[in-house]
Amino acid sequence: MEFIHSLRGKAAALGKAIVLPESGDERMLRAAAAIRDEGIARVTLLGSADTIAAAAARHGVRLAGVAIVDPQADPERSAYVDAYFEKRRAKGMTPELARETMANPLFYGAMMVARGRADGMVAGAVNSTGDVLRAAFHIIGTAAGTSIVSSCFVMVKEGWTCGENGMIVFADCAVNPQPNSEQLADIAWATARTARALCGFEPRVALLSYSTMASGAGPDVEKVEAALAILQHRHPELLADGPLQADAALLPDIGRRKAPDSPVAGRANVLVFPDLDAGNIGYKLVQRLAGAEAVGPVMQGLAKGVNDLSRGCSVDDIVNVAAITVLQSQG
Repeated sequence: MEFIHSLRGKAAALGKAIVLPESGDERMLRAAAAIRDEGIARVTLLGSADTIAAAAARHGVRLAGVAIVDPQADPERSAYVDAYFEKRRAKGMTPELARETMANPLFYGAMMVARGRADGMVAGAVNSTGDVLRAAFHIIGTAAGTSIVSSCFVMVKEGWTCGENGMIVFADCAVNPQPNSEQLADIAWATARTARALCGFEPRVALLSYSTMASGAGPDVEKVEAALAILQHRHPELLADGPLQADAALLPDIGRRKAPDSPVAGRANVLVFPDLDAGNIGYKLVQRLAGAEAVGPVMQGLAKGVNDLSRGCSVDDIVNVAAITVLQSQG
């Protein structure tokens, strides 16, 4: 797919470094080799060098040029333990628990990212989303000015006349069940940044609702209205509007009719759903009924790039998410 090819090519031009903590999985070994071969990033696998070498030989994977760091033997281990203890001591962390936690490759990889030894981390092939995000929250934390970590999908379909160059970015489709107004504003801002980094276009953000402007009323509409006010106050340069119904957001003739004064109606390329029910249902309907490619979920809102995989992911999925993580590391 052209979009994926473009992501990989843009990532390769940046010369970034990615850590893969799940070296016990064959897919991760193959993905590490593929990332190296395509020059998408410099790759580090976490684990015992002997164990990784034996697994690579067993699966016929050549890992020359892929770095291997053993958290148990790494010279930086003591510094990482101390850093984690200091970061979490106010929350009851002890030196013993810090040492135990740093034995977990997810936390070790996140610390490598936090301390600049890697530009991003990709995990989730064998660990749950909760485990991956916990390591990212505890060590990396959220980006400045952001209160929440969220997700988005880039929906891609050749020939679409709506969106931008066959792409529309949907959020939040995987993380937050019932965001409040402030969180919804943060999701919109994070998604705009993701759209710019991955898709290369200037975002036009529609905050979706069952109401367009004042056509409906109720708490759900008021939540979206408040989110827009917060977003415009914090980021007045961002082109955003709402509440907008989906057709008013995407279709020029309906946008002009329902919201004639809107700078976004009829030409939105970023759709922010009011809750996880709507977002998850929406992206799956577009994926399955329209035949769109759903690239993601892409995690956003963290201070540095960490992305979570489905445990059913393929090698290609891992490589693609690594490229996305590299692009997010541009800031």
